Order: sequence, then C-alpha cells, then structure tokens
Amino acid sequence: MKLYMHAAACSLSPHIICRELGLDIELVQVDRQTHRTSDGEDYLAINGNGYVPALMLDDGKVLTEGPAIVQFLADSVPEGAALLPEVGNIRRNEVQSYLNFITAELHKPMVLLFSPIYSSVHGEVRALISKRLAWLNGRLAGPYLTGDAFTVADAYLFVCLNWSPWTDIDLKQWPALHGFMARVAARPKVREALQAEDLEAFDADGVYFAPHAYLASSGRTGEPVRP
Repeated sequence: MKLYMHAAACSLSPHIICRELGLDIELVQVDRQTHRTSDGEDYLAINGNGYVPALMLDDGKVLTEGPAIVQFLADSVPEGAALLPEVGNIRRNEVQSYLNFITAELHKPMVLLFSPIYSSVHGEVRALISKRLAWLNGRLAGPYLTGDAFTVADAYLFVCLNWSPWTDIDLKQWPALHGFMARVAARPKVREALQAEDLEAFDADGVYFAPHAYLASSGRTGEPVRP
C-alpha cells in the first residue's frame, strides 16, 4: 500500500495507525505547490481534490479522507479491533462519533487558521475551537478518548492538536488534553511515525512536533525524534 502524505499533516494519523498495526506501508510525499509526488506521479490524477491523505491499495484502488482510511486500516487485520471495535459494539460508534467531531469541529477550523485568506475571522474561529476544546477536555474518559484503549480517534486528535502552537492555541489551559498529548507522544509506534516523517520535538515538554524546515523558518529549534 502507498500512503500519500505531507510531513506533520493530517496524513500522520493513518501513518500512525499503520505503525500501530504493523502494516507494510510506503510513504509517498506530495508537493503542496506542484501536486507532484516524490515518485514522479501527478497527485491530482490520484486525488482530484489535491489534499492528503490518500491510500492506494495493492490493486490500485484509492481511498481518500482520513477518517475513512483509518477505519479501513483497522478493519483490514484482526489486530485492528483493538483500535476500532467490531461492528455491533457500541464502542465502535463512540469512536466514529469522535472521528466525526474531530474532522468537523477541530480539523477544518484549525486549517483556516493557517490561511491568511481567512485572517479577518481568525479570532472568531479560534474562539470556536477553544469552546470545542474545553468541551473535549471535560469529556476525556481516561488516558484516551473512550477510556483505557488507544483508538483511531486518538491518533487523529493527536495530529490535530499538534498544530496548536502554530495556530496560537495554548493547550496548557486544558490540562487533560495536554496530558493526552504527552501520553500519545510517548507511544513507541507514534514515535516511529514521527521519526519516519523527520519531525522534531521543539517545546519544553516534548509533545509538539514539526519538520525541521518549518521550525527553522519560524526561528525555532528542535530535537530529532527517537523511537
């Protein structure tokens, strides 16, 4: 399988799930400007929307949209039930509910904060995100979103919250979420994914990660991630 990705983008979520499940995956970088892939393909011919992630299966079929991809990955092997409970188990629906919440209420609004086009409404968008984070902070059922088990929703949340420093959101005002970030960042397979994408830890607590070039352009310094 091929996973089309950008370092530290939302494609990091299915990348983490592949590592957690021990799936053999080829990472293919996509240039945001040219839409050319690192193996010379036209990415728009693979995903006409132009954004990542996209998962190409061994038979050439392509699946897009992160929440759908992580569910497919979890369902593809028996071990995946640990990350996404089986059909008929209400816990599966709880995980799916969080996937929907993250994609609609956190991921998309946070993306707007990266774009100067929406600068006139950044304050309002940030206020909405803060409201959602406050709700989520009070909902954490244990170490992870649905309790003791790490799920596909936790990987997605980790990736979105990892953008907090770049969107002027101080996650420390929500201690449960900040602790969540530290727990996920310490997972061995998560660290493998971070290292594979050449991400560096740059905050004092070591819970936020970014590409070296991005750090340098922002006047920050980082430390390479080690599994």
